[in-house]
Amino acid sequence: MSRESALRRLAAHEARWLVSLGWWAARRRIGVAPGERALGYAGAQAAFVYGLTFVCVVETVGLAVLLADHPVAHAVMLVLDCYTVVMMLGLQAAAVTRPHVLGADTLWLREGARRDIRIPLERIAAVRHDLRFVRAAEKGGGEAVELAVGGQTSVTVELSEPVVAVGLLGRRESVRTVRFHADDARAAVAELRERVAAVAARREQAAGAVPRAEGTARGAGRGGGG
Repeated sequence: MSRESALRRLAAHEARWLVSLGWWAARRRIGVAPGERALGYAGAQAAFVYGLTFVCVVETVGLAVLLADHPVAHAVMLVLDCYTVVMMLGLQAAAVTRPHVLGADTLWLREGARRDIRIPLERIAAVRHDLRFVRAAEKGGGEAVELAVGGQTSVTVELSEPVVAVGLLGRRESVRTVRFHADDARAAVAELRERVAAVAARREQAAGAVPRAEGTARGAGRGGGG
């Protein structure tokens, strides 16, 4: 990937979490249509993010006092520290306002403003509650992708056909197993199984309707010939 393309993707990511702050303040979610189920995942990281944000605020105040006699350094550090505080809140806002979305035909998994994966429900072969704590060395690679929150995933989805996952900088990988976190993982698994079963039932009904329609057409043809 070219440097320009990478910079564009980083700028787009920056814009998404900044926009998320406004949606968060308005208590609204992005990309959740009527009839779709939002599967939240931000709760697992909330305590860590807010704790780290508090530390950043304390650091900002401390440096402002220490650098009071150095106006240039004070101004530079104040800008950097304030940006860090806003960024931390923006990352949490992105996670809150961009939940996973379970639709009638698609499971849309998101990792805040960083990336998302759309999985057609007809490609889901199995789904289960599967609590895992992820080490850095285990992330990504092979035919599995992990959307960890707070260093953990709680739902594993196995696919009958691969889907393409696109990383923050545009890296594309074909995956057959997706692990993600949901705050209410057991409820998410139960509803996902129901939606997958409903899609399979519709496909079976549609497949059964085609032979019946063909048989009716052949019968009508023979009747017309007599």
